[in-house]
Amino acid sequence: MSEQERLEAFERMLADVQKNYAELTARMAKLKAEKKEKSATFRQYWSNKMTCQYMLSMYQQYGLIDASALENGGKNG
Repeated sequence: MSEQERLEAFERMLADVQKNYAELTARMAKLKAEKKEKSATFRQYWSNKMTCQYMLSMYQQYGLIDASALENGGKNG
């Protein structure tokens, strides 16, 4: 794999993590509005969201995204 291909793969991964984070946040908000915070689905979404949040924080730690990425739904600011 060339350096360019590797960089493109990292960029795709970042975009996927950001997209998943935003989708999970929206799904959780919908379940919360329906008073389903104790459902197995909500808890699974929460776990997946925390995983995405951790990955985004690692990107931030290494200077690949800025601090606002977690504050605005995972989008790179």
